[in-house]
Amino acid sequence: MPMSAMTSNGKSKPTPEIKLAVLGRAGVGKSALVVRFLTRRFIWEYDPTLECTYKHVATVDDELVNMEILDTAGQVEALQREGHIRWADGFILVYAINDRQSFEEVMKMKDFLDDIKKTNVQCVLVGNKVDLMRERDVSTAEGMKLATEMACAFFETSVCDGNEEIYELFYELAREVKRRKLIENKPRRRSSAQQVKQVFTKMFNTNKQTNRQSSM
Repeated sequence: MPMSAMTSNGKSKPTPEIKLAVLGRAGVGKSALVVRFLTRRFIWEYDPTLECTYKHVATVDDELVNMEILDTAGQVEALQREGHIRWADGFILVYAINDRQSFEEVMKMKDFLDDIKKTNVQCVLVGNKVDLMRERDVSTAEGMKLATEMACAFFETSVCDGNEEIYELFYELAREVKRRKLIENKPRRRSSAQQVKQVFTKMFNTNKQTNRQSSM
């Protein structure tokens, strides 16, 4: 069940619920990233064909947030991937700094996400495996440039070493999703044209009624 938080006037308000999907090529460390975030532990081996959804309650900027995190399998069918995209509110796009092909796949992924969601999706870009610096095949500058093009935050980290960026990247995406939801849920004000039209309609109806009374 969704949890509730107390407001300043003592009333409870529902805890925000955020659905995040972790996407990327097989072997880049998606599962290890999720497990490190949830448990602060590193596990070496994972079944790349398994897909798991985790539920987690985190405190983001002094507010409780209910997270559902989908750890996608390395290779999924196009229809299945589209279902993941429609389900999620935000996306963690992961590549390995020693695997250029994984970086190139992420480059294409953002356009695919935007096309399915029909909007500029909320995401963060993550370059994993900085502990393998001698094998680096994607520079930090390239990652930063791509993140700028995607208009999203960029993190380089090592899931193996358990760097603090791992926790911050999940929190940053949660913040962005919360901001987007606040904007989307805010009641829209009527446009000036609509207000003017309403005023003229009201004046016309009033004049019409006045003319009827005067002709009686």
